[in-house]
Amino acid sequence: MKPVTVKDLVERFSLEVLAGHSELHRPITKTKAHRPGLEFVGYFEYFPQAHVQLLGRKEITYLHKLSENERNLHIGNIVKYHPPCFVVTRNQEGLKYLTKYCEEEHIPLLRTAAPTSKFQDLVDLYLSKSLAQEIAVHGVCVNVSGIGILLRGKSGVGKSETAHTLIHRGHRLVADDIVVLKKISPETLLGTHNGKTKEFLALRSIGLVNVSRLYGRKAFQDETRIVLDIELTKWQEHALNNDLELEPKFTEYMDIKIPHIEIQLQPGRDVAGLVEAAANNWYLRQQGYSAAEEFMQRLQNSND
Repeated sequence: MKPVTVKDLVERFSLEVLAGHSELHRPITKTKAHRPGLEFVGYFEYFPQAHVQLLGRKEITYLHKLSENERNLHIGNIVKYHPPCFVVTRNQEGLKYLTKYCEEEHIPLLRTAAPTSKFQDLVDLYLSKSLAQEIAVHGVCVNVSGIGILLRGKSGVGKSETAHTLIHRGHRLVADDIVVLKKISPETLLGTHNGKTKEFLALRSIGLVNVSRLYGRKAFQDETRIVLDIELTKWQEHALNNDLELEPKFTEYMDIKIPHIEIQLQPGRDVAGLVEAAANNWYLRQQGYSAAEEFMQRLQNSND
């Protein structure tokens, strides 16, 4: 998890700084912005003080209607908890009283022209990704027909070459060599690059290629939800590879189980095609269809 500061928020969303210019280094540690409503009427028992505090038209209009003494009391009660920052939406004005308190308590006061609900959604998404638990794994991440796949295997097994073939077939590269996995929720694993390797694919005997420059922007995307973990391994002569339906296997990343498939390599095998088949088969299973179950049902019907 990378640290996020108020300055990161300012730069990401081009926010105007109205107060607390010297306090932009303050850390943000919680993923969701909070709109203080009950707090303005004096209820602080469950006040999420470590969250970004969002002031929309409803909150600012309420403050404008209060008397000066009431306004000072309510704002004074909130700022003493020292939240990381306040963000006023819709470019609302008449904020001298709020600016005064934020300057006195050294709290950044920010402003955006964006509507409140839209800005809250964007901030929540940004913080959930930026503050997510993450690990880095060796492999290649691709998006095949909208399905995020992590390709793993020993060095030199052919992961990058397989990704290159998939790109030629219209699919997208997300990350090569180092894949950053982020736990966005208890069930959601996001795959992305580490920034340094963005758009680069390392091909043996060729070197580094920039897939966006070589094949256009459609060949790359920044991130994808990982739903399949595919391991490329060397061919084993005496292994059983013709089961109708293998027992489900999973790989666990940060307590999230991802379906695992092993594809054994052999000269002449269309590995990229097998990856496509695995992706499409996963999609069908999500729709409730199993080819093996249908086949077994046909056998049973033929014996009846």
